[in-house]
Amino acid sequence: MSQQTQKKLIRALNGETLATPPFWFMRQAGRYLPEYRKIRATARNFLNFCYTPDLAVEVTLQPLRRLHTDAAIMFSDILVVPDALGQQVEFKEGEGPVLEPIRNTRQLAELNIDRLHDHLSPVYEVLSRLSKEIPATTSLIGFAGAPWTLAIYMVEGRGGTECGTARLWDYEDQAGFKQLIDLLVDAVSQYLIQQVIAGAEVLQLFDSWSGVLSEDQFRRLVIEPNRRIVENVRAAHPHIPIIGFPRNAGSKYEDFARETRMNAVSIDHSVGLQWAKDHLQTQVCVQGNLDNHVLMAGGNALDKAVDDILRTLSGGPFIFNLGHGILPPTPPENVERVAELIRNWSGVQE
Repeated sequence: MSQQTQKKLIRALNGETLATPPFWFMRQAGRYLPEYRKIRATARNFLNFCYTPDLAVEVTLQPLRRLHTDAAIMFSDILVVPDALGQQVEFKEGEGPVLEPIRNTRQLAELNIDRLHDHLSPVYEVLSRLSKEIPATTSLIGFAGAPWTLAIYMVEGRGGTECGTARLWDYEDQAGFKQLIDLLVDAVSQYLIQQVIAGAEVLQLFDSWSGVLSEDQFRRLVIEPNRRIVENVRAAHPHIPIIGFPRNAGSKYEDFARETRMNAVSIDHSVGLQWAKDHLQTQVCVQGNLDNHVLMAGGNALDKAVDDILRTLSGGPFIFNLGHGILPPTPPENVERVAELIRNWSGVQE
């Protein structure tokens, strides 16, 4: 068995049930850590932070030192892809990401995929350096936003909306909106393929806005683009494990898991544990799904939530994670507590 296939995260993604599940946390590098805030203060702006390998490597390593997770996820942001395509992207203090909106195919034609790899070369350098610096037992995760979620930011101009402008464009001009989705399928596929070349051992696709869609739109704008990306990446890297995260998809998680053929689905905290065990874990590895608010609260509620997840899902292929990213006010000791609970898990299952 190679060193890579001995890594716990990759074993779980290949369908193995482990006595103690592997774990990592979405946004495990972030503002809840004082050491992160200290480094962040040295960067001119957030995109500059993402594109500065010395800084991005350091903050990726910070949670490994504290938590000894089974995976390091490169520090970056999903919006580096529209930035690389030529769309104006800014991160404003107190507002988050703000983009110059794209509302029609004429504006879409101004984007240029030819500059993708040159623009994202600092990200590839981060992965290459991390592949040499993380512990031998730790898996290195690369990631990207899925096309629908990237389209939300690109069309709406920001997150936190009802996604009505993007949904309406798709309903009124399905062919025109598909041009945007197709461009993003191509860009994300190329980006992820290059991430593997740079050193990523696992990939995750974040579709954070999938929960707003109707069944028809979900199939066209989430399942099909994710499926195509998986096919493109596996044509270049047949054995790379891929995790999909169609957040708030509800019962549509089942079709997503079956039709995209990813190795794992990451579930949000609203998904019932027993339902996930019965409907998802029979086909794929399940990743999730601790509520990030109970993580912030801590105490007995946190201990019980962790125990419930471990008891229900540890009997099959499983990766412990959150239902969404760590919130900035979360006490670091609460995250350390979860890591301790997982490592000391007795394997008692229902």
